[in-house]
Amino acid sequence: MVRVSRRLTYTILSMSLLTVMAGAAIAPALGAIKAHFPDAPAILIQLIVSMPALFIIITNFFFHKLSSLMKTRTIAIIGLVMYIVFGSCAFFFTSIGFLLVLRALLGISVGMIMPLSTGLLSYYYPPEAQAYLMGLSAAMNQMGGVVATLLAGLLANVQWNYGFLVYLMGIFALILVLIFLPNEQLSSKGSKLTAATLVRFHPSVIGMLLLMIIFFIYPTNFAITASQTTSLSPNAVTFIMVGLDVVAFFVGLGFGRLMKFFRVEMKYFAPVFFGIGYGFFSFGTGTAALLAGSIFIGIANGVGVPYLNTIASIKGGKESATTVMPMLSAALYLGQFASPLVVLPLGRFIFGSGDVQAPWKVGIIFCLIFLIQVFSTRHFQSLPPEKK
Repeated sequence: MVRVSRRLTYTILSMSLLTVMAGAAIAPALGAIKAHFPDAPAILIQLIVSMPALFIIITNFFFHKLSSLMKTRTIAIIGLVMYIVFGSCAFFFTSIGFLLVLRALLGISVGMIMPLSTGLLSYYYPPEAQAYLMGLSAAMNQMGGVVATLLAGLLANVQWNYGFLVYLMGIFALILVLIFLPNEQLSSKGSKLTAATLVRFHPSVIGMLLLMIIFFIYPTNFAITASQTTSLSPNAVTFIMVGLDVVAFFVGLGFGRLMKFFRVEMKYFAPVFFGIGYGFFSFGTGTAALLAGSIFIGIANGVGVPYLNTIASIKGGKESATTVMPMLSAALYLGQFASPLVVLPLGRFIFGSGDVQAPWKVGIIFCLIFLIQVFSTRHFQSLPPEKK
């Protein structure tokens, strides 16, 4: 194994900047895209955002096999080239069908990059450094989302297809990978994922699934609810939503220190803070409640993702990149994909179609389920003691 350098660390973290952009980055351009395709069914327009997630999940199931056939840098280069080409080439197409094919191919590229963006941190770094680095990875992920979302929104104001040019940001990561990433074999050809692997890591995998179902209630419902319950302008709503990502970014930067002070309690932070945030939305009124709830949800997201990645990578060791990280990636995007499909029908069924706050109340229910899952799988477990 090669000697770890800061350049290698920056190279791995550069891939974290890109992964969140697969679907969410283009969301601000959906209005302009819909206007350009006025006859396209609404479901096809929505698939422009959600299609990558489905193919990321599928690709993650085959990542272990892929890593036994190709080395690290080869996988990263292929994934990044596909990311740049299939992401940005949507700029040139005027058929909704071709756009969706390109979005599916973009999902395959992220399915190749995502496990490396976290798994390589566990491969090259000792366990005592991983909380800090997983926090940085989550912070870079959030910052990539902020930058890409703002750029896509601004570019879409020029013309509907300009928003897809944000995927050219992948060129920066590709250059770093070409220069600094070693070409190592992460998995042997004889090894394979088994049901026992999922059983071993199920607390983290199920935790990530629940966390993403809970978190994605926010971006899929906040703008609609805010417009119905306040007089905030669309720009103000966008500012609050971007502010949540900024909060999560700074929490990610400080995650390593938080783990030192709250090493035992950290497991409960995400479900508790999500519950407080959705409590403000459900029972508070006005702009102040929206701001307070968004801050707590930003903290929960900023803590939850790096915590699950950290404990899984420590448990998985150097094999994390080909075992648990693809499963966590699949769970993450499955949660994003499933959230609106699960939450909205449940809200109507339990609270009725006339309750504007129904998604937030369903969020509280899922927070309780998440809290029970954490207690039942982690209450009697602890991380290895930190090395002095």
